Amino acid sequence: MKRKKIWEIGGFVAGGVLILFGVVAIIMGVNGYNTTRDAIKAEGITFGSADDPAVAKYADQWAGEQVTTGDQARAFAKVMREHTLESTGGLTYAEMGRFQSAAKPDDPAGTSDEEAALKDASGQPVSNGARDIWVTETALTTALNVSYMAEQLSIFGLVVGIALLLTGVGLVIVAFAVFGREPKPATQGAPVATRPLTT
Repeated sequence: MKRKKIWEIGGFVAGGVLILFGVVAIIMGVNGYNTTRDAIKAEGITFGSADDPAVAKYADQWAGEQVTTGDQARAFAKVMREHTLESTGGLTYAEMGRFQSAAKPDDPAGTSDEEAALKDASGQPVSNGARDIWVTETALTTALNVSYMAEQLSIFGLVVGIALLLTGVGLVIVAFAVFGREPKPATQGAPVATRPLTT
């Protein structure tokens, strides 16, 4: 009987802990979701028109609208990447030299050879401005992609919280159903009829 009581208490405690964790996870998920969306909206980012090929490719349904969700932030990051590739002749950061080439100053590929680099008035190599665009692009698109990830993690936290809450409720119900019932008293059998002794 004592062991049964321990199992019953353990079931209620475990269920209560899961319910508590579930409620906390739901609150944190909702808070994270709202915070992420408020932060994105506060930046005042707006998609270009659908005439822009990059917008038409990644965000046609949001053309001209403000970025307010994680999905929109991710799409805007893709639009920015397309624009950056257009500005650098299709070259990524790693494919470009650190300096402008003296032989081809307008070539975004540039050069990493200081001797072949274009020099300024003081004789120092001129930085490759097209390559520097990628530094800004990477910083901004990373922030946008992190917004998308934060929103997805908030949704995941909500789902986990609901799952924990339901599991905790189920565990309490099971503990009550299995261990919380009082055993039924044993019923005594009907008296056995005895034949009177005859002499």
